[in-house]
Amino acid sequence: MSDAIPFLAPRTDVLARRSQIVADLTDLLPPECLVHEARELVPFETDAFVSYRRLPLAVALPRTTAEVSAVMRYCHRYGVPVVPRGAGTSLSGGAIPQEDAVVLGLSKMNRILEIDLPNRVAVVQAGVTNLNISESVSADGFFYAPDPSSQLACTIGGNIGMNSGGAHCLKYGVTTNNLLGVRMVLVDGTVIELGGKALDAGGYDLLGLVCGHEGQLGIVTEATVRLIAKPEGARPVLFGFESSEEAGACVADVIAAGIIPVAIEFMDKPAIEICEAFAHAGYPLDVGALLIVEVEGSEAEMDAMLKDVVDIARRRGVKTVRECQSATEAALIWKGRKSAFGATGRIADYICMDGTVPLSQLSHVLKKTAEIVDHYGLRVANVFHAGDGNMHPLILFNANDPDDAARAEAAGNDILKLCVDAGGCLTGEHGVGIEKRDLMRHQYSEADLVQQMAVRAAFDPGWLLNPSKVFPLEGRPAA
Repeated sequence: MSDAIPFLAPRTDVLARRSQIVADLTDLLPPECLVHEARELVPFETDAFVSYRRLPLAVALPRTTAEVSAVMRYCHRYGVPVVPRGAGTSLSGGAIPQEDAVVLGLSKMNRILEIDLPNRVAVVQAGVTNLNISESVSADGFFYAPDPSSQLACTIGGNIGMNSGGAHCLKYGVTTNNLLGVRMVLVDGTVIELGGKALDAGGYDLLGLVCGHEGQLGIVTEATVRLIAKPEGARPVLFGFESSEEAGACVADVIAAGIIPVAIEFMDKPAIEICEAFAHAGYPLDVGALLIVEVEGSEAEMDAMLKDVVDIARRRGVKTVRECQSATEAALIWKGRKSAFGATGRIADYICMDGTVPLSQLSHVLKKTAEIVDHYGLRVANVFHAGDGNMHPLILFNANDPDDAARAEAAGNDILKLCVDAGGCLTGEHGVGIEKRDLMRHQYSEADLVQQMAVRAAFDPGWLLNPSKVFPLEGRPAA
């Protein structure tokens, strides 16, 4: 386990009362909804940011908003920290617990409560998987737009916590653009409703504040999400370039021309080779970088948009243009892209970064990223949402070598600083968690951080919710 990123020291008074806390939680929840034996806590000690681990005090797995409220009311009364957890797919350490905390997992709250097609919305519990929503309305010609690579496993509560996106966010937006309302339990157990089925709600936009809150403002238990009609048709096309810089410049040119495909995904040569070996998607192996550009609409609309994109790509020296010829081929193209993280894990340990940059800076940042990783004696595979500049460099290293792991973290920090210095930001969809917490001062002034922490403290004055995350440990207001 790495110790480079510190956690808050456990509250000794909470640790001393562990047996009583477990006994009290046993009175609040049925036996199958509480985990407290040491060996049963191990699956909850980390999330997808596996370099860091802490065993929680206990794990509560409520089934209803009322049970969530009861647990929150108890933990608030006795000063017990709470770490919310969805499916545990966070790549920034957002769901890693600490020894004095109760993990509040939402995996049992996995019901779709209502499908309202006339209003084009669905009401779901926070433990429903992202993909399950689309599958539930597919036969009626609808889908839920945000599609993170982990959509088979990740849940709506976690998507809201991190404001997750996905390949098709270029056209349809990320979670905040597809979220209409939430039911949320505050730190003291109070249940509130924000938004709803209407397109806009009166008052302050607290829903916009909650989307991306990383579990620090409350526990979202239900969500009302927007459903979108399926397009008439969709067609992904592969564009192969000699270099990453040329591919990045092509992306900037496409967006600058006012063309908005449904998706523009990027892979460099290492990522192409890794994904092709796993998915056999038909990616060209003789290019230095690949773009997957998907357009949608009628046949005439797709033809017209693709013609414009091809013209731009040719001006940027494109080597290969390969249009899919069938639904099977299209599915394979996306299988390769969606499998990138898992496929990379077959060949090496890696850290996945999540910086976002202006499109005009893509070529520059890709070049500098390669230089940074090379400086640390490591390798990198780049695969990311190029259309909105959300980069995901995968820094390959050996997790069993502490020096290798330290160099990988240092390289990742330098890449994130590069993104900020290029006019971008630390995170596009993975969140800050613990991974980027101590880089917040590189992006924000002290006045900015003080204001953000004041907003957070208005919801949780005692800093009980996900306390080691998002903000630097130094300079926090006294709880």
